[in-house]
Amino acid sequence: MSVDTAASTRTPEPPRRQAGRRRVLGRIGASLGRAWLALAVYATVRAAGIGCVALGARHAGKHPRTRLGHYWDSLWYVGIAQHGYGTSRPSVTHPGLSFSDLAFFPLYPALIRAVADIVPMSAVTAGLLIAWAAAGLAAWGIHAVGERLYGRRVALALVALWGLLPHAVVESMAYTESLLTALAAWSLYALLTGRWVSAGALALCAGATRPNGIAVAAAVCVCAAAEIRRRRGRTSWRVWAGAALSPLGWLGYAAWVGVRRGTWRGYLDVQADWGTYLDLGASGFRSARSLIMGNGHPPHLMGSGHLAHYMALLVVGASLISLVGLALRPPPLPLAVYTLVLVFIALAGANYFASKPRFLLPAFPLLLPAALAMARARPRTAVLVGGALAGLSCLYGTYLLTMATSPV
Repeated sequence: MSVDTAASTRTPEPPRRQAGRRRVLGRIGASLGRAWLALAVYATVRAAGIGCVALGARHAGKHPRTRLGHYWDSLWYVGIAQHGYGTSRPSVTHPGLSFSDLAFFPLYPALIRAVADIVPMSAVTAGLLIAWAAAGLAAWGIHAVGERLYGRRVALALVALWGLLPHAVVESMAYTESLLTALAAWSLYALLTGRWVSAGALALCAGATRPNGIAVAAAVCVCAAAEIRRRRGRTSWRVWAGAALSPLGWLGYAAWVGVRRGTWRGYLDVQADWGTYLDLGASGFRSARSLIMGNGHPPHLMGSGHLAHYMALLVVGASLISLVGLALRPPPLPLAVYTLVLVFIALAGANYFASKPRFLLPAFPLLLPAALAMARARPRTAVLVGGALAGLSCLYGTYLLTMATSPV
């Protein structure tokens, strides 16, 4: 049979499917067309941050790629991608306990392994590329949410602020915050536009990315419950399917760890070994009080790494103020539920006070009050504020990866 004859016998694609594909591609193109300026601004500020880290690392005799892609938690993610689960290390601060890699959720290491198997590159490089791509998708998703709710000017400010946070360097590291933010932003956008199955599937992936990814599932389930109640149970199967899908990533991994550990408390025990457990913010309050009263980390020790604790105190305080701003002008239900659950998880957990700003990075709706204010400000004022934030973000990011002794 000739090539022409074989081609002529193929079943043509249905016109409806072709039209649907063109509509989807058209919507994607239009969304990117509206978001290009915000994405360009985000790429510029994050490239500047990476450049500052590279210069600082070189000056300190350290390799920039190692600082960004194979440092602190990145060591665990790369190790899981290369060797699977099963690694544990003795705790320095808690004799007799060990840190297990089961504390780290599987989606990001699985992506690293998949990319490294397909493309000839190291796991570290693959992890960085995935994190950078996820950061771009997150910025795009944040813009989509902001534009739908408040317009393009607020969306631009929202994306810029997310890229200029003091801890924004984490968005460029081989960490999971960028991936979680991307999945969360697009899941919330799907909820806002009535795409229930997509929202549930993205929430499932978010739950397989980080422990606090359950906040996305909470948003989907609460919104589904509200929709079912509003329609008195006469809702589409898509609403039920989205709600059913959303927690499966988190629950599935927690159940797997429980089976592996031989106890239903398996994942909780793993986190407890790391010193992480729910104390409703008691340890965080004690840390904040010590810092404020000056009997925790005195100012003269800030240069030895304690600056991270003071910055954490500042970020936590600003986050609580932002919550008040959101209460005065409440966002739609999906954003409200997602943000409240994420903030609760970040602040109610024990220990790692210096890492709380990183745990809050995916809570981009906290930036809405500031984004609304910047959108109303004069261009000159917005540029000056943005420049000051850029300087702080670059300098502090460089400090975290070249001088800080506490993990991000």
